[in-house]
Order: sequence, then structure tokens, then C-alpha cells
Amino acid sequence: MSSKLSAADAGPATGWVASLSPWPEEFGLGRIRALLARLGNPERRYPSIHVVGTNGKSTATRTIAALLRAEGRRPGAYTSPHVSGWAERIWVDGAEASFERAVARVKPEAVAVGATQFEALTAAALTEFAECEIDVAVVEAGLGGRLDATNVVDASIVLLTNVSLDHTEVLGDTPEQIACEKLAVAHAARVVVLPDNRYADLARKLSPKGAEITTGGAREAAEAWLGRSTDREVTAALPGRLERRGRELWDGAHNPAGTAWLRGQVTGPFDVVVASILSDHYEERMLVDLAALAPRLIATQSGNPRALPADVLADRARPHFASVQVEPDPYRALDRARESTEGTILLTGSLYLLADLFRQPPTQ
Repeated sequence: MSSKLSAADAGPATGWVASLSPWPEEFGLGRIRALLARLGNPERRYPSIHVVGTNGKSTATRTIAALLRAEGRRPGAYTSPHVSGWAERIWVDGAEASFERAVARVKPEAVAVGATQFEALTAAALTEFAECEIDVAVVEAGLGGRLDATNVVDASIVLLTNVSLDHTEVLGDTPEQIACEKLAVAHAARVVVLPDNRYADLARKLSPKGAEITTGGAREAAEAWLGRSTDREVTAALPGRLERRGRELWDGAHNPAGTAWLRGQVTGPFDVVVASILSDHYEERMLVDLAALAPRLIATQSGNPRALPADVLADRARPHFASVQVEPDPYRALDRARESTEGTILLTGSLYLLADLFRQPPTQ
């Protein structure tokens, strides 16, 4: 995430975690295990459900937590990244926890072990859950699974939302390799929920002998933990995930699978798309999908250093759109879209773009 802080984010502990590097020099579980040991291994004080996959993890995580809460349980939910602010990441019993308190609690030990940003955040969430005496933690993996900091929980239920090519430089070049990295979190699972049977054999190999391999989604994962079915209907809206804001639709579709899903979910056409795409997520078919939803594009650039320069994105987009404009500043790009049409606007391509726009009102 961008290190910019809103007024709501202000605080010494939050400022400290925002300043940390989100990427380790080397992936591994050594630091997070050392950190949690210094904190008394809070992750062992409650059962866990682990959510892995390429897209849709945050929505699935919150949906599972909402279903369990509707059944009278007290769940915690840990998601990433955030759009509205850092506190969005840690929920307890249906509400944001005190993010400043949660981070401040782990800061001294995190500094001592040289924790990365995501490791500190994970420790903060897991410790907050223990302090709040939750019944179950629903934990979203950050990147992959096997070497992700969240793989310190011995989850009894694992949900794989889907698999597509993403972060190939870390996770592998094929869907099977990526699925293997993600399903490695099933080392203690008694139930593994898959989107279909494509990776059933892999799930059996990576989970304990006798684990149940089934298909479904968030509801099935919640029911597996409950040990029975539920007919509860819940909503788990998150900022920037198919979020309607007046005549605007904000969605963080950030890879080809995400834009393809978005294209299948919404009816168009929109008048204009405002988009930023990370360079390591970009594929031409993302622009093909977005061009099917709107004739015009305003190419912009989120504050993430991995974002494609706006002019590069515009050059790549011109063969697909009737009109392409360049506005590197996200706020001015949204202003330009609002001023150029009274119709509908789609903001997409990156959750980092939406987070930037959420923090600061558009320039007038």
C-alpha cells in the first residue's frame, strides 16, 4: 500500500507500520515465528480458517466471518490490502478493531526481530484476536501461502477461492505450481474447500490423511467449521470490491482474472474508465476486458512504485479504446472523468489506485 496516511490513520504506531517495507529481502516464516513466540504464540489460543487464492479472498474472508457471527459466534477477520484505511484489515465481531492499539502492542517485539510490514500486521491481528477472546479467526493469506506470514496458523478449514497466473516470479509459472504454493497452508486442515475438483488430488497430497476435500465457497467453509449447514443470508461489502458510489463503480480488479470476472458481473457500457495497473500484473487482455465496458479510458498512475506510468498504459490502451487520455495524478484523473460526463464511471485496475482516491478528495 501507499504510505500516505489519512487523518483517521494518524498515530505513532500506525505511522511506524506504514513506514516499513512490505517486501522481505527473502521470503520465509522465520521472522514471523520468532515474533509470535516473543508474543506468547497468540495464534494458538483459538481455531482458524485460512483463505487462499488469486482473487476474491477478502470478500470470502469477511463473508465467512459474517456467517459465523450470524450463527452466534465471535469471529475475527484479517484481510489485505486495504482501501479505506489500515483499520479495515483487522475486524473483531463485525467491527474494526483499534488498529493503533493492535500495532502498538506488537511494535517492540516486531522491531526486535526486524519484521516486515506484513509480518508486523499479521502479528498485530493474531494478537488482537487473542486479546479479544474470539471464537475463531478467519485469516486471508497475503501472497501465495507456503511462505506467507499467515501460514503460522494451523487452520482446520482451508478455502481456495480460485487460481490464476499472478505473482509468477514468486509462486511459479503454471496454475498447478501456484495452487501448490497456496494449498500448502492445508498442513493441519480437516476440510479443504475448493472452487472445483481440478486441484482435488493436490489438496489430498498437501493436507493430513483423512482430510475431507469438497467444493464450494465461503458458505461451505463456514458450514465446515460449524459442522452443519446454515441458511443465513449475510452481506460482506468491502471498500473497492464491486462498490457502487453514486454513478461510479469502484472495483480493484488487478489482474486478467479480475477484469474478466468484472466484465462478467456488470452491465455496461460505462461512459469512461479511470484505471491504473501494476506493471507486474499487466496483460493486454485486461485492456480488452475494460474496453468492452467503456469506449473511453483515462490512464492514471497509483502511488505504488510498481504502477505502470500513465503514458505507458495509455500507449498500450490506444488500440483498444475509441478515446484515451493521460492524467498521471489519480485525483485529477477522477475530476476529469466527472467533468467530462454525467454518465457512469468505472474506477479499476488496482486496489492501490482506489486507496489513493479514498484517502483524499479529488482536486477541485
